[in-house]
Amino acid sequence: MRTGRAARILLLLAALSPVFQAQTVTVDDSVSGFIGNDVILRCTFTNNNPNIKITQVTWQKATNGSKQNIAIFHPSMGVSVLPPYKARVSFKKPSLDDATIKLSSLELLDEGVYICEFATFPTGNRESQVNLTVFARPVIDAELSPDTITARAGSPRKIVVATCTCANGKPPGIITWETNVNGETDVKESRNQNGTITVTSQYLLVPSREAHRQPLTCVVNYQMNRTTKMLMLNVQYEPEVTVEGFDGNWYLNREDVRLTCRADGNPPATSYQWKMLNGSLPVNVEPQNTTLFFKGSVTHELAGTYVCEATNAIGKRSGLVEVNITESPQIPPSSTSSSSSMAGLDGSESNNNTLVIGAAVGGAVLVLLSGVIIFIVLRKRRQTFKGDYNTKKHVFGNGYSKAGVLPPAPEHIPYQEESDEDKKPSSMNVSYENERKVPRDGVDFDADSKRPYFTVDESDTQEEFEDQTLSFQYPPDLTEDMVSQNDGSIISKKEWYV
Repeated sequence: MRTGRAARILLLLAALSPVFQAQTVTVDDSVSGFIGNDVILRCTFTNNNPNIKITQVTWQKATNGSKQNIAIFHPSMGVSVLPPYKARVSFKKPSLDDATIKLSSLELLDEGVYICEFATFPTGNRESQVNLTVFARPVIDAELSPDTITARAGSPRKIVVATCTCANGKPPGIITWETNVNGETDVKESRNQNGTITVTSQYLLVPSREAHRQPLTCVVNYQMNRTTKMLMLNVQYEPEVTVEGFDGNWYLNREDVRLTCRADGNPPATSYQWKMLNGSLPVNVEPQNTTLFFKGSVTHELAGTYVCEATNAIGKRSGLVEVNITESPQIPPSSTSSSSSMAGLDGSESNNNTLVIGAAVGGAVLVLLSGVIIFIVLRKRRQTFKGDYNTKKHVFGNGYSKAGVLPPAPEHIPYQEESDEDKKPSSMNVSYENERKVPRDGVDFDADSKRPYFTVDESDTQEEFEDQTLSFQYPPDLTEDMVSQNDGSIISKKEWYV
Protein backbone atom coordinates (compact mmCIF):
# COMPACT_ATOMS: atom_id res chain seq x y z
CA MET A 1 0.00 0.00 0.00
CA ARG A 2 2.81 2.39 0.94
CA THR A 3 4.75 1.38 -2.13
CA GLY A 4 1.87 2.36 -4.37
CA ARG A 5 1.46 5.72 -2.66
CA ALA A 6 5.15 6.54 -3.06
CA ALA A 7 4.95 5.62 -6.71
CA ARG A 8 2.02 7.98 -7.22
CA ILE A 9 3.95 10.82 -5.56
CA LEU A 10 6.95 10.27 -7.79
CA LEU A 11 4.71 10.28 -10.85
CA LEU A 12 3.13 13.55 -9.71
CA LEU A 13 6.52 15.18 -9.17
CA ALA A 14 7.72 13.99 -12.56
CA ALA A 15 4.62 15.45 -14.14
CA LEU A 16 5.07 18.79 -12.37
CA SER A 17 8.83 19.02 -13.03
CA PRO A 18 8.48 20.81 -16.38
CA VAL A 19 6.06 23.20 -14.72
CA PHE A 20 8.52 24.10 -11.93
CA GLN A 21 11.30 24.57 -14.46
CA ALA A 22 9.13 27.02 -16.37
CA GLN A 23 8.67 29.21 -13.25
CA THR A 24 11.59 31.39 -12.10
CA VAL A 25 11.86 34.10 -9.42
CA THR A 26 14.79 36.41 -10.22
CA VAL A 27 16.46 38.67 -7.62
CA ASP A 28 19.89 40.26 -7.02
CA ASP A 29 22.17 38.09 -4.92
CA SER A 30 23.22 41.00 -2.71
CA VAL A 31 22.47 44.70 -2.33
CA SER A 32 24.26 47.29 -0.19
CA GLY A 33 23.74 50.88 0.82
CA PHE A 34 24.75 53.50 3.38
CA ILE A 35 22.68 54.66 6.30
CA GLY A 36 20.16 57.27 5.15
CA ASN A 37 20.32 56.25 1.48
CA ASP A 38 17.74 54.36 -0.61
CA VAL A 39 18.10 50.90 -2.14
CA ILE A 40 16.15 48.96 -4.76
CA LEU A 41 15.27 45.30 -4.15
CA ARG A 42 14.50 43.78 -7.56
CA CYS A 43 12.24 40.75 -7.98
CA THR A 44 10.60 39.42 -11.16
CA PHE A 45 8.65 36.25 -11.97
CA THR A 46 8.99 34.28 -15.20
CA ASN A 47 6.03 32.01 -16.10
CA ASN A 48 5.95 30.17 -19.41
CA ASN A 49 2.91 28.09 -18.52
CA PRO A 50 -0.40 29.89 -19.08
CA ASN A 51 -2.20 27.39 -16.85
CA ILE A 52 -0.31 28.69 -13.80
CA LYS A 53 -2.00 31.59 -12.03
CA ILE A 54 -0.31 34.02 -9.61
CA THR A 55 -2.51 34.85 -6.68
CA GLN A 56 -0.26 37.06 -4.50
CA VAL A 57 3.24 38.61 -4.14
CA THR A 58 4.83 38.97 -0.70
CA TRP A 59 8.12 40.49 0.60
CA GLN A 60 9.41 39.07 3.86
CA LYS A 61 12.47 39.46 6.11
CA ALA A 62 14.13 36.51 7.80
CA THR A 63 14.37 37.22 11.51
CA ASN A 64 15.71 34.72 14.04
CA GLY A 65 14.58 31.72 12.00
CA SER A 66 11.13 33.14 11.20
CA LYS A 67 9.67 35.29 8.42
CA GLN A 68 8.32 38.79 8.98
CA ASN A 69 5.96 40.21 6.33
CA ILE A 70 6.97 43.59 4.99
CA ALA A 71 4.81 44.31 1.93
CA ILE A 72 2.04 42.42 0.06
CA PHE A 73 0.50 42.89 -3.36
CA HIS A 74 -2.84 41.21 -4.16
CA PRO A 75 -4.55 41.61 -7.54
CA SER A 76 -7.86 42.49 -5.97
CA MET A 77 -6.83 43.94 -2.60
CA GLY A 78 -3.91 46.05 -3.83
CA VAL A 79 -0.73 46.98 -1.91
CA SER A 80 -0.29 46.59 1.81
CA VAL A 81 2.87 47.64 3.72
CA LEU A 82 3.21 46.57 7.34
CA PRO A 83 4.85 48.49 10.20
CA PRO A 84 7.64 49.47 10.81
CA TYR A 85 8.24 49.77 7.03
CA LYS A 86 4.97 51.49 6.18
CA ALA A 87 6.57 54.87 5.52
CA ARG A 88 9.73 53.56 3.86
CA VAL A 89 8.72 50.70 1.52
CA SER A 90 6.91 51.06 -1.81
CA PHE A 91 6.43 48.94 -4.95
CA LYS A 92 8.03 50.39 -8.09
CA LYS A 93 5.38 49.01 -10.50
CA PRO A 94 3.16 46.58 -8.63
CA SER A 95 2.16 43.67 -10.87
CA LEU A 96 1.94 39.88 -10.78
CA ASP A 97 5.28 39.47 -12.61
CA ASP A 98 7.32 42.37 -11.10
CA ALA A 99 7.53 42.76 -7.35
CA THR A 100 10.46 45.23 -7.20
CA ILE A 101 10.35 47.48 -4.12
CA LYS A 102 12.19 50.60 -2.91
CA LEU A 103 13.48 50.78 0.67
CA SER A 104 14.14 54.40 1.69
CA SER A 105 16.22 55.95 4.48
CA LEU A 106 18.24 52.88 5.32
CA GLU A 107 18.84 52.03 8.94
CA LEU A 108 21.32 49.62 10.44
CA LEU A 109 18.41 47.39 11.52
CA ASP A 110 17.41 46.99 7.87
CA GLU A 111 20.42 44.76 7.25
CA GLY A 112 19.52 41.12 6.72
CA VAL A 113 17.98 38.55 4.34
CA TYR A 114 14.87 39.49 2.34
CA ILE A 115 12.57 36.97 0.63
CA CYS A 116 10.51 37.63 -2.48
CA GLU A 117 7.64 35.09 -2.69
CA PHE A 118 5.09 34.46 -5.46
CA ALA A 119 1.97 32.41 -4.56
CA THR A 120 0.83 30.41 -7.60
CA PHE A 121 -1.97 27.97 -8.29
CA PRO A 122 -1.84 25.05 -8.51
CA THR A 123 1.96 24.73 -8.09
CA GLY A 124 2.23 26.58 -4.78
CA ASN A 125 4.76 29.24 -3.66
CA ARG A 126 7.96 30.19 -5.53
CA GLU A 127 10.60 32.38 -3.80
CA SER A 128 14.19 33.75 -3.89
CA GLN A 129 16.38 35.52 -1.34
CA VAL A 130 18.52 38.71 -1.44
CA ASN A 131 21.10 39.82 1.14
CA LEU A 132 20.99 43.49 2.17
CA THR A 133 24.12 45.03 3.75
CA VAL A 134 23.96 48.45 5.39
CA PHE A 135 27.15 50.53 5.67
CA ALA A 136 27.76 53.44 8.04
CA ARG A 137 30.07 56.25 7.00
CA PRO A 138 32.31 57.16 9.92
CA VAL A 139 32.69 60.60 11.40
CA ILE A 140 36.36 61.61 11.19
CA ASP A 141 38.00 64.13 13.48
CA ALA A 142 41.53 65.03 14.59
CA GLU A 143 42.72 67.41 17.28
CA LEU A 144 45.81 68.33 19.24
CA SER A 145 46.12 67.35 22.85
CA PRO A 146 44.21 69.74 25.11
CA ASP A 147 47.16 69.72 27.49
CA THR A 148 50.12 72.01 26.91
CA ILE A 149 52.90 70.29 25.02
CA THR A 150 56.10 71.33 26.77
CA ALA A 151 59.66 70.31 25.97
CA ARG A 152 61.65 69.58 29.10
CA ALA A 153 65.43 69.37 28.86
CA GLY A 154 66.65 65.87 29.63
CA SER A 155 63.16 64.34 29.88
CA PRO A 156 62.67 61.23 27.66
CA ARG A 157 58.97 60.75 28.51
CA LYS A 158 56.59 60.46 25.57
CA ILE A 159 53.25 62.21 25.78
CA VAL A 160 50.08 62.27 23.64
CA VAL A 161 50.26 65.21 21.26
CA ALA A 162 47.30 64.46 18.94
CA THR A 163 44.23 62.22 18.66
CA CYS A 164 42.45 61.05 15.48
CA THR A 165 38.97 59.49 15.65
CA CYS A 166 37.01 57.47 13.08
CA ALA A 167 33.65 57.15 14.87
CA ASN A 168 30.52 55.07 14.18
CA GLY A 169 31.80 53.38 11.06
CA LYS A 170 30.63 50.11 9.57
CA PRO A 171 32.93 48.54 8.63
CA PRO A 172 35.62 50.29 10.74
CA GLY A 173 38.09 52.70 9.14
CA ILE A 174 41.89 52.38 9.15
CA ILE A 175 43.91 55.24 10.69
CA THR A 176 47.54 56.09 9.88
CA TRP A 177 49.76 59.13 10.50
CA GLU A 178 52.06 61.13 8.21
CA THR A 179 54.76 63.35 9.76
CA ASN A 180 58.48 64.11 9.82
CA VAL A 181 58.82 63.86 13.60
CA ASN A 182 59.59 60.55 15.26
CA GLY A 183 56.83 59.10 17.39
CA GLU A 184 54.53 56.13 17.93
CA THR A 185 50.80 55.41 17.74
CA ASP A 186 48.27 53.83 20.08
CA VAL A 187 45.11 52.49 18.34
CA LYS A 188 41.89 51.34 20.05
CA GLU A 189 38.55 50.04 18.70
CA SER A 190 35.16 50.03 20.42
CA ARG A 191 31.88 48.49 19.18
CA ASN A 192 28.74 50.55 19.61
CA GLN A 193 25.28 49.20 20.48
CA ASN A 194 23.95 49.84 16.97
CA GLY A 195 26.67 47.67 15.41
CA THR A 196 29.03 50.46 14.33
CA ILE A 197 32.68 50.66 15.36
CA THR A 198 34.69 53.63 16.60
CA VAL A 199 38.47 53.68 16.02
CA THR A 200 40.72 56.02 18.01
CA SER A 201 44.43 56.59 17.29
CA GLN A 202 46.75 58.66 19.48
CA TYR A 203 50.16 59.96 18.43
CA LEU A 204 52.88 60.09 21.09
CA LEU A 205 56.34 61.68 21.01
CA VAL A 206 59.02 63.27 23.18
CA PRO A 207 58.40 67.04 22.93
CA SER A 208 61.32 69.03 21.56
CA ARG A 209 62.13 72.39 20.08
CA GLU A 210 62.58 70.75 16.66
CA ALA A 211 59.01 69.37 16.74
CA HIS A 212 57.48 72.84 17.06
CA ARG A 213 55.39 73.87 14.02
CA GLN A 214 55.87 70.51 12.35
CA PRO A 215 52.81 69.19 10.44
CA LEU A 216 51.09 66.05 11.72
CA THR A 217 48.48 64.51 9.39
CA CYS A 218 45.84 61.93 10.28
CA VAL A 219 44.91 59.69 7.32
CA VAL A 220 41.71 57.60 7.41
CA ASN A 221 41.03 54.96 4.76
CA TYR A 222 37.42 53.79 4.61
CA GLN A 223 36.20 51.58 1.77
CA MET A 224 37.59 53.32 -1.34
CA ASN A 225 37.78 56.77 0.26
CA ARG A 226 40.82 58.49 1.80
CA THR A 227 40.35 61.37 4.23
CA THR A 228 43.13 63.52 5.73
CA LYS A 229 43.18 65.89 8.69
CA MET A 230 46.34 68.00 9.14
CA LEU A 231 47.43 69.43 12.47
CA MET A 232 50.30 71.79 13.33
CA LEU A 233 52.24 70.88 16.45
CA ASN A 234 52.58 73.59 19.07
CA VAL A 235 55.45 72.76 21.40
CA GLN A 236 56.50 75.18 24.14
CA TYR A 237 60.17 75.35 25.11
CA GLU A 238 62.74 77.52 26.88
CA PRO A 239 64.54 80.22 24.88
CA GLU A 240 67.57 79.31 22.76
CA VAL A 241 69.88 82.30 23.29
CA THR A 242 72.72 83.61 21.11
CA VAL A 243 74.67 86.89 21.34
CA GLU A 244 75.51 88.72 18.11
CA GLY A 245 77.49 91.87 17.27
CA PHE A 246 81.11 90.92 17.93
CA ASP A 247 82.83 90.54 14.57
CA GLY A 248 86.32 89.79 15.92
CA ASN A 249 87.57 93.24 14.93
CA TRP A 250 87.01 95.44 17.94
CA TYR A 251 90.07 97.69 18.08
CA LEU A 252 91.04 100.69 20.17
CA ASN A 253 89.10 103.90 19.49
CA ARG A 254 86.51 102.13 17.33
CA GLU A 255 83.10 103.81 17.54
CA ASP A 256 79.49 102.61 17.60
CA VAL A 257 79.73 98.98 18.71
CA ARG A 258 76.92 96.97 20.32
CA LEU A 259 75.82 93.45 21.25
CA THR A 260 72.37 91.98 20.53
CA CYS A 261 70.65 89.12 22.33
CA ARG A 262 68.66 86.72 20.10
CA ALA A 263 66.24 84.43 21.94
CA ASP A 264 64.18 81.77 20.15
CA GLY A 265 61.51 80.52 22.54
CA ASN A 266 57.85 79.50 22.63
CA PRO A 267 56.28 81.56 24.04
CA PRO A 268 58.63 84.47 23.25
CA ALA A 269 61.00 85.71 25.90
CA THR A 270 59.58 88.46 28.07
CA SER A 271 62.72 89.69 29.85
CA TYR A 272 66.45 90.01 29.14
CA GLN A 273 69.32 90.51 31.58
CA TRP A 274 72.91 91.46 30.66
CA LYS A 275 75.95 90.74 32.82
CA MET A 276 79.65 89.93 32.70
CA LEU A 277 80.79 86.39 33.35
CA ASN A 278 83.36 87.52 35.90
CA GLY A 279 82.51 90.93 37.29
CA SER A 280 80.15 93.77 36.52
CA LEU A 281 79.41 95.61 33.30
CA PRO A 282 81.77 98.47 32.34
CA VAL A 283 80.69 102.00 33.21
CA ASN A 284 80.18 103.17 29.62
CA VAL A 285 77.88 100.22 28.75
CA GLU A 286 74.07 100.66 28.68
CA PRO A 287 71.70 97.62 28.42
CA GLN A 288 68.35 98.23 26.72
CA ASN A 289 66.20 95.09 26.57
CA THR A 290 67.76 92.91 23.84
CA THR A 291 70.64 95.31 23.02
CA LEU A 292 73.79 96.25 24.93
CA PHE A 293 75.10 99.66 23.79
CA PHE A 294 78.76 100.71 24.22
CA LYS A 295 79.13 104.49 24.61
CA GLY A 296 82.21 106.26 23.35
CA SER A 297 85.29 104.66 21.85
CA VAL A 298 86.48 101.13 22.40
CA THR A 299 89.00 100.70 25.21
CA HIS A 300 90.77 97.76 26.79
CA GLU A 301 88.26 97.85 29.67
CA LEU A 302 85.55 96.50 27.34
CA ALA A 303 87.27 93.14 26.91
CA GLY A 304 85.62 90.17 28.63
CA THR A 305 82.80 87.64 28.39
CA TYR A 306 79.29 89.09 28.10
CA VAL A 307 76.24 87.03 29.09
CA CYS A 308 72.60 87.53 28.06
CA GLU A 309 69.89 85.73 30.03
CA ALA A 310 66.41 85.45 28.42
CA THR A 311 63.28 84.33 30.26
CA ASN A 312 59.84 83.12 29.09
CA ALA A 313 56.92 81.27 30.71
CA ILE A 314 58.71 77.92 30.43
CA GLY A 315 62.08 78.91 31.84
CA LYS A 316 65.26 80.88 31.23
CA ARG A 317 68.41 80.23 29.24
CA SER A 318 71.67 82.13 28.67
CA GLY A 319 73.99 82.89 25.80
CA LEU A 320 77.47 84.44 25.89
CA VAL A 321 80.21 85.92 23.73
CA GLU A 322 83.88 86.67 24.48
CA VAL A 323 85.03 90.11 23.33
CA ASN A 324 88.72 90.72 22.55
CA ILE A 325 90.22 94.17 21.96
CA THR A 326 93.07 94.68 19.47
CA GLU A 327 95.47 97.60 19.08
CA SER A 328 94.70 98.20 15.42
CA PRO A 329 91.97 97.13 13.02
CA GLN A 330 92.25 93.86 11.22
CA ILE A 331 91.27 94.68 7.66
CA PRO A 332 89.81 91.67 5.95
CA PRO A 333 90.19 91.37 2.18
CA SER A 334 87.46 93.31 0.47
CA SER A 335 84.66 91.44 -1.13
CA THR A 336 85.31 93.30 -4.39
CA SER A 337 88.91 92.15 -4.63
CA SER A 338 87.88 88.66 -3.61
CA SER A 339 85.25 88.65 -6.26
CA SER A 340 87.72 90.00 -8.79
CA SER A 341 90.27 87.37 -7.81
CA MET A 342 87.71 84.65 -8.07
CA ALA A 343 86.56 86.03 -11.39
CA GLY A 344 90.19 86.15 -12.55
CA LEU A 345 90.75 82.60 -11.44
CA ASP A 346 87.57 81.48 -13.11
CA GLY A 347 88.51 83.35 -16.28
CA SER A 348 92.05 81.95 -16.21
CA GLU A 349 90.75 78.46 -15.66
CA SER A 350 88.26 78.94 -18.46
CA ASN A 351 91.00 80.23 -20.78
CA ASN A 352 93.27 77.33 -19.85
CA ASN A 353 90.51 74.89 -20.58
CA THR A 354 89.89 76.61 -23.91
CA LEU A 355 93.59 76.48 -24.81
CA VAL A 356 93.85 72.81 -23.91
CA ILE A 357 90.79 71.95 -25.96
CA GLY A 358 92.02 74.06 -28.88
CA ALA A 359 95.48 72.47 -28.79
CA ALA A 360 94.00 69.00 -28.71
CA VAL A 361 91.69 69.72 -31.64
CA GLY A 362 94.47 71.42 -33.61
CA GLY A 363 96.86 68.52 -33.02
CA ALA A 364 94.26 66.02 -34.15
CA VAL A 365 93.55 68.03 -37.31
CA LEU A 366 97.29 68.38 -38.05
CA VAL A 367 97.90 64.65 -37.67
CA LEU A 368 94.93 63.91 -39.91
CA LEU A 369 96.09 66.33 -42.63
CA SER A 370 99.65 64.97 -42.49
CA GLY A 371 98.38 61.43 -42.92
CA VAL A 372 96.22 62.45 -45.89
CA ILE A 373 99.11 64.28 -47.60
CA ILE A 374 101.53 61.37 -47.11
CA PHE A 375 98.97 58.93 -48.45
CA ILE A 376 98.31 61.07 -51.57
CA VAL A 377 102.05 61.54 -52.30
CA LEU A 378 102.87 57.85 -51.95
CA ARG A 379 99.89 56.83 -54.04
CA LYS A 380 100.79 59.31 -56.79
CA ARG A 381 104.43 58.17 -56.92
CA ARG A 382 103.42 54.53 -57.16
CA GLN A 383 100.96 55.24 -59.95
CA THR A 384 103.13 57.63 -62.06
CA PHE A 385 106.63 56.01 -61.88
CA LYS A 386 107.42 54.14 -65.13
CA GLY A 387 111.21 53.95 -64.92
CA ASP A 388 113.87 56.53 -65.89
CA TYR A 389 116.38 57.27 -68.62
CA ASN A 390 119.50 56.83 -66.53
CA THR A 391 122.12 54.78 -68.38
CA LYS A 392 123.34 53.34 -65.08
CA LYS A 393 121.46 50.23 -64.11
CA HIS A 394 120.51 49.67 -60.47
CA VAL A 395 121.89 46.39 -59.36
CA PHE A 396 119.67 46.21 -56.26
CA GLY A 397 116.55 47.90 -57.68
CA ASN A 398 115.34 51.47 -57.94
CA GLY A 399 113.58 51.68 -54.60
CA TYR A 400 110.11 52.19 -56.13
CA SER A 401 109.23 48.86 -57.69
CA LYS A 402 107.02 46.38 -55.90
CA ALA A 403 108.28 42.99 -54.98
CA GLY A 404 108.33 40.45 -57.76
CA VAL A 405 109.29 36.85 -58.13
CA LEU A 406 112.96 36.20 -57.46
CA PRO A 407 114.58 34.48 -60.48
CA PRO A 408 116.58 31.36 -59.74
CA ALA A 409 120.23 32.12 -58.99
CA PRO A 410 122.81 30.27 -61.13
CA GLU A 411 125.21 28.01 -59.30
CA HIS A 412 128.23 29.47 -61.16
CA ILE A 413 128.91 31.97 -63.94
CA PRO A 414 131.62 31.11 -66.55
CA TYR A 415 134.20 33.71 -67.41
CA GLN A 416 137.28 34.01 -69.64
CA GLU A 417 140.77 33.81 -68.28
CA GLU A 418 142.56 37.15 -68.00
CA SER A 419 145.19 37.80 -70.63
CA ASP A 420 148.70 38.95 -69.90
CA GLU A 421 147.74 42.45 -70.94
CA ASP A 422 144.98 42.52 -68.45
CA LYS A 423 147.31 41.49 -65.65
CA LYS A 424 149.73 44.37 -66.31
CA PRO A 425 149.47 47.41 -64.03
CA SER A 426 147.65 50.43 -65.32
CA SER A 427 149.65 53.21 -66.92
CA MET A 428 147.97 55.71 -64.63
CA ASN A 429 149.66 54.10 -61.62
CA VAL A 430 146.44 54.27 -59.68
CA SER A 431 145.96 51.73 -56.97
CA TYR A 432 142.48 51.48 -55.60
CA GLU A 433 143.66 49.23 -52.85
CA ASN A 434 145.64 52.11 -51.32
CA GLU A 435 142.70 54.44 -51.74
CA ARG A 436 140.37 52.10 -49.90
CA LYS A 437 142.83 51.76 -47.05
CA VAL A 438 142.88 55.53 -46.40
CA PRO A 439 140.38 56.30 -43.65
CA ARG A 440 138.08 59.29 -44.14
CA ASP A 441 137.37 61.38 -41.13
CA GLY A 442 138.40 58.52 -38.92
CA VAL A 443 135.94 56.07 -40.51
CA ASP A 444 137.44 53.00 -42.15
CA PHE A 445 135.19 52.70 -45.22
CA ASP A 446 134.68 54.65 -48.46
CA ALA A 447 131.70 56.57 -49.73
CA ASP A 448 130.56 53.76 -52.02
CA SER A 449 129.98 51.46 -49.10
CA LYS A 450 127.52 54.00 -47.69
CA ARG A 451 125.22 53.80 -50.70
CA PRO A 452 122.26 51.40 -50.57
CA TYR A 453 123.18 50.29 -54.07
CA PHE A 454 125.86 50.96 -56.73
CA THR A 455 125.69 51.41 -60.54
CA VAL A 456 127.75 50.12 -63.39
CA ASP A 457 128.01 51.69 -66.80
CA GLU A 458 126.05 49.45 -69.14
CA SER A 459 128.28 50.25 -72.14
CA ASP A 460 131.38 49.12 -70.24
CA THR A 461 129.79 45.86 -69.27
CA GLN A 462 128.80 45.17 -72.85
CA GLU A 463 132.15 46.09 -74.45
CA GLU A 464 134.71 44.91 -71.92
CA PHE A 465 133.03 42.04 -70.14
CA GLU A 466 130.65 40.70 -72.74
CA ASP A 467 132.69 37.55 -73.35
CA GLN A 468 133.82 37.07 -69.79
CA THR A 469 132.15 35.28 -66.93
CA LEU A 470 132.55 35.71 -63.19
CA SER A 471 133.33 32.67 -61.20
CA PHE A 472 131.41 33.04 -57.90
CA GLN A 473 128.40 31.66 -56.14
CA TYR A 474 125.64 33.47 -54.31
CA PRO A 475 125.73 33.05 -50.57
CA PRO A 476 123.17 30.51 -49.39
CA ASP A 477 121.00 33.15 -47.75
CA LEU A 478 121.19 35.66 -50.62
CA THR A 479 118.14 34.31 -52.42
CA GLU A 480 116.06 34.59 -49.29
CA ASP A 481 117.21 38.14 -48.64
CA MET A 482 116.68 39.53 -52.20
CA VAL A 483 113.46 40.57 -53.97
CA SER A 484 113.13 40.96 -57.75
CA GLN A 485 111.59 44.20 -59.05
CA ASN A 486 109.35 44.88 -62.08
CA ASP A 487 112.15 46.68 -63.92
CA GLY A 488 114.43 43.66 -63.64
CA SER A 489 116.51 44.89 -60.74
CA ILE A 490 117.04 43.09 -57.43
CA ILE A 491 116.76 44.73 -54.05
CA SER A 492 117.37 43.54 -50.53
CA LYS A 493 114.27 42.97 -48.48
CA LYS A 494 115.75 45.14 -45.78
CA GLU A 495 116.26 47.99 -48.25
CA TRP A 496 112.81 47.48 -49.79
CA TYR A 497 110.93 47.63 -46.53
CA VAL A 498 112.81 50.65 -45.11
